[in-house]
Amino acid sequence: MRIVVVGATGNVGTSVLAALAEDDQVESVLGVARRRPELQVGKVEWAEADIASSDLVPLFRGADAVVHLAWLIQPSRDLELLRRVNVDGSERVFRAVAEAGVPALVYASSVGAYSPGPKDHRVDESWPTDGLPSSFYGRHKAAVERLLDRFEREQPGVRVVRLRPGLIFKRDAASGIRRLFVGPFLPSPLLRPTLLRLVPDIQDLRFQAVHSLDVGEAYARAAVGDVAGAFNVVAEPVLDSERLAKILDARPVRLPPRAARVAVDLTYRLRLHPTPPGWLDLALNVPLLDAGRAHRELGWQPRRTAEEALLELLAGLRERAGLETPPLAPDTGGPLRTREVLSGVGGRQG
Repeated sequence: MRIVVVGATGNVGTSVLAALAEDDQVESVLGVARRRPELQVGKVEWAEADIASSDLVPLFRGADAVVHLAWLIQPSRDLELLRRVNVDGSERVFRAVAEAGVPALVYASSVGAYSPGPKDHRVDESWPTDGLPSSFYGRHKAAVERLLDRFEREQPGVRVVRLRPGLIFKRDAASGIRRLFVGPFLPSPLLRPTLLRLVPDIQDLRFQAVHSLDVGEAYARAAVGDVAGAFNVVAEPVLDSERLAKILDARPVRLPPRAARVAVDLTYRLRLHPTPPGWLDLALNVPLLDAGRAHRELGWQPRRTAEEALLELLAGLRERAGLETPPLAPDTGGPLRTREVLSGVGGRQG
């Protein structure tokens, strides 16, 4: 089989490549990214393309499946660019899949596509995917779900899979995750369990995480298998302030949701970090997911717990870990993170 992975150099993309390289059914992989990386992976060749503007059809011809992972989270202060890539770019990928005659499409949806839901029990893949209006990420993921609904109606011969993971962590993605969500002013050496003495206890802040390498295996199974439809992809246990306090040996401190949102909004406006308050809204409102369908039909089981994934990320943040790809390399933000600062913290870096 020949698999094309669009958005192959990020947190999930590099894990998908690793999983596909180990699969005996896969003969070759084309990794597509805006910037060619130095990273070398078995069976993988690289192609440079931008989903918002490049001709994707020649890249997709002859593929047995296209895995679409490309997505922008930054620059968060340029909503027009984000929508042009995330929504319009995804539509261009879907059209190219149809024109190239690719028989299977695997799309990276997210827990963020779901409408607000319960925090005291799990929901399956039938829960509405209308997103959250205050989150650009939720709005864009929901919009692409609707585009994919239309694609399935218009292209009934294409096998379509949607994976909806929780938060995705791994050590080698730490530098990229820091740039996307924390910004340049985080003193990485301070992220030690011995120094993290307090954790915020915010009502409804209960979330699910999963290790990136486990997610990569789920995408590989979806690409080479004979499944279709949506799959929730999360690991156990659910993470909340009580569990975080336990694994970090810290003390939970009660913080009202409104106060937390005001603080995130104010510091975002002051350009102290690149994460708008819609991300907190998302964390407090998305439902807890039931991954039973992925276990039963995809044959997928996470090899690592959510706690292990989080602790690995924290270790990576302390050690400034990364990979030799533009999104994940530790030096992408420039010397002393100056490129991030000069962008306006959440603006374009060029």
